[in-house]
Amino acid sequence: MKNILVAVTGASPQVLTETVYALHKQGRALPEEIFVITTANSKITLEQGFFEEGHWQSLIADYQLPEIKFSEENIWLIEDENGRVLDDAKGEEDQSIMADFITRKIAELTTDDNLAIHASIAGGRKTMAFYMGYAMSLFGRDQDVLSHVFVDHDFEFVSEFYYPTPYDKHIVGRDKQKVVNTKDAQVTLAEIPFVRMRRQADEALYSQINQHSFSKTVSAMNSAGSEEVTVNINTLSKELEVAGISIKLTGKALAIFLFFLYKPERKEVLDRFFEDQLSHTQEYLEVLDSINADVRLYKSMGLEDEAQWRELGFELTPQMTKDFVRQSLNVFHKALEASLVSTLVEQIKVHSDGLKSGATYNINKDLKVRIDGKLV
Repeated sequence: MKNILVAVTGASPQVLTETVYALHKQGRALPEEIFVITTANSKITLEQGFFEEGHWQSLIADYQLPEIKFSEENIWLIEDENGRVLDDAKGEEDQSIMADFITRKIAELTTDDNLAIHASIAGGRKTMAFYMGYAMSLFGRDQDVLSHVFVDHDFEFVSEFYYPTPYDKHIVGRDKQKVVNTKDAQVTLAEIPFVRMRRQADEALYSQINQHSFSKTVSAMNSAGSEEVTVNINTLSKELEVAGISIKLTGKALAIFLFFLYKPERKEVLDRFFEDQLSHTQEYLEVLDSINADVRLYKSMGLEDEAQWRELGFELTPQMTKDFVRQSLNVFHKALEASLVSTLVEQIKVHSDGLKSGATYNINKDLKVRIDGKLV
């Protein structure tokens, strides 16, 4: 079985050399290959210290370690589904991209039963460490381990320190007030116990979620074996939460869902009379008011602003067209599909029987929905 080390790193890539050093000192199996998950900015720091300045080869030579496969090809840059590489990971959208990437990589690695993964959460941002730990808990097998590495305070975040050397090497310590000897540094490798959830889940579920995003994986695991789904809607933030996943919706997407949700028996027929009935337009405008919708949505209904339709003497005309309904539903369904597994989407979406003469649209009448904390 091949041993590999997989790590997330940020501005302090030294966690790699520290981890390998600690494994050697503890007499544990060394990795035959190392893979690093990082951002574009952090890759520059890693390559400069390990390859240009030679700290990686120095570790191998100083402790006469066997060659470990590790090169630029083993550095995985976090990227989105369109191949856009993250320079850093500070934005909210970046967190989602990072979560998806780490989850996908660990899922791919654990499909090979001939690999034993040692995953390190010592480097990178705190969220990177969390996602790595989460992915290992979800996909990890008996042969896989999770660890963190620690060094003495004097050597923490010191760019010149990569590992305790077997000889004297003096550098400026963390507090910048004294010189310290790298030979005296203490490195502690702590193995972290983690729950291997794949033991508790149907293997068929894993075959479905291997290629899923972080949010879809979470939704799949949280909804597995659950017969009842509860949808929570916050109209102020325009968010829909289900199975532990929160989805930000546009006003248009939320409004069309609520429009059908408030219909008798949660259904409506879009027949040839639908567009002529003023009541549908009035109901939709009431929904827009209830969620404090953007004025542009009112303008899409032929109004100047959100208040015009209530003005004395204003004659409201039917504005709800079949095309508008279908386009709005498409926006809503795409938002669901981007974050949830298909089984959940099917339970929440607005269904259509597809009849050309007048399709019936409906929401599952048994679906439990809370709007701003109230069951509807």
